[in-house]
Amino acid sequence: SPNSGPDRLTLVKPRLISITLLASGLMPDCAKEKAEETVVNVQVATVEKKMLQRTVEAEAILFPLQQSAIVPKITAPVKKFYVNRGSRVRKGQLLAVLENRDLTAAAEENRGAFDQAQAAYATTMAASLPEEIQKSQLDVQVAKEALDAAQKVFESRQNLFHQGALPRRDLDQASVNLVQARSQYDMAQKHLNSVLAVNREQETKSAAGQLESAKGRYRGAEAQLSYSEIRSPINGAVTDRPLYPGEMPASGTPLITVMDLSQVIARAHVPQDQAALLKVGDEGTIMAANEQAVSGSLTVVSPALDPNSTTVEIWLQAKNPGQRLKPGSSVKISILAQTIPNALVVPALAVLTEADGGTSVMAVGSDGRVHQVSVKLGVKEADEVQILEGLQAGEKVVTVGAYGLPDKVKVNIEKSNQAEQQPAKPAAGKEPEKDEK
Repeated sequence: SPNSGPDRLTLVKPRLISITLLASGLMPDCAKEKAEETVVNVQVATVEKKMLQRTVEAEAILFPLQQSAIVPKITAPVKKFYVNRGSRVRKGQLLAVLENRDLTAAAEENRGAFDQAQAAYATTMAASLPEEIQKSQLDVQVAKEALDAAQKVFESRQNLFHQGALPRRDLDQASVNLVQARSQYDMAQKHLNSVLAVNREQETKSAAGQLESAKGRYRGAEAQLSYSEIRSPINGAVTDRPLYPGEMPASGTPLITVMDLSQVIARAHVPQDQAALLKVGDEGTIMAANEQAVSGSLTVVSPALDPNSTTVEIWLQAKNPGQRLKPGSSVKISILAQTIPNALVVPALAVLTEADGGTSVMAVGSDGRVHQVSVKLGVKEADEVQILEGLQAGEKVVTVGAYGLPDKVKVNIEKSNQAEQQPAKPAAGKEPEKDEK
């Protein structure tokens, strides 16, 4: 009846629901698993063997091969400049002259004093002996004459004694006189030798000392005069010349700066673990903005850490053709630190890091399902990483879609955009696989 419509509908709904539940309960297990199984679309990459090169990259500042900020040793106005900023100079070239008239006069005065001291030295060395030496020589002469006379008397009395014409007493007295005369002569001779040695040595030292003193003052005056001439200590180019002729440089301020720009040195700081891979002689490149990369070699790896940044300073030296690289500019350096031939390599995107710190990849098996494989990593370079254990060359690993992917799930391999734009070349002796789609 019309009034009983709603009641009938209410009674029918439970029956329909129970029938549906009964039907689902009677469905076979295999058919239910087949209906619930899903296929996940993923992108994969092949494990390859290739040569892996590990590089160390860092930001660096360029410095010249050599630099000399020339600070005058004397304070005086600039008399004349012989170079301008940008001038090419060579070692020893005269760059500027300071006012030096007073220094020239002082040098000439000391030159005269030096010449005078030389003449006094020569005169002293050639002069006659002093009065004391003359007296000593006279004493020696007198003693020598007395000795000769005593010798003659002794010899005469000795002859007379042998003839019996002279008593023994007179001969003995002559012998005593001879001994005394010889003793006086020896003493006079020793005194003369002593006077000659002492006086000659002292006079020589005095004359030589005066000469050396005059020579030192003259050399000092010449040195002061030479300081007024500013010369380049290196080959290079003038990069700074802040003053004009007539101006006086402030104390301690460079008058001219010269740089050797034939080569440049890129100085950088790298972490300690990266510095441990580097050694002097390693090849590298310097890359500046809007300039071609320049090849160079590592010349310095600091043996100590920088106390402020706890990093290691390294120097990469390279030629600077055309002087395109400017000191003071920021550049990037790249140094080849390690080369590994025949390394097993996969994209870094394929590596999963587990909660316990382990690493794994999702490898695609021959059954079309993925299998989680633990791997041991080696060197990482750019977007590739070396596999030391866990995989073999030719296996496929998931690169896109691996995160959260259950183990042993069935997958469908999709082509990446990069692969669509540039198809991979087939291996030798094999035809490229056709896309069944």
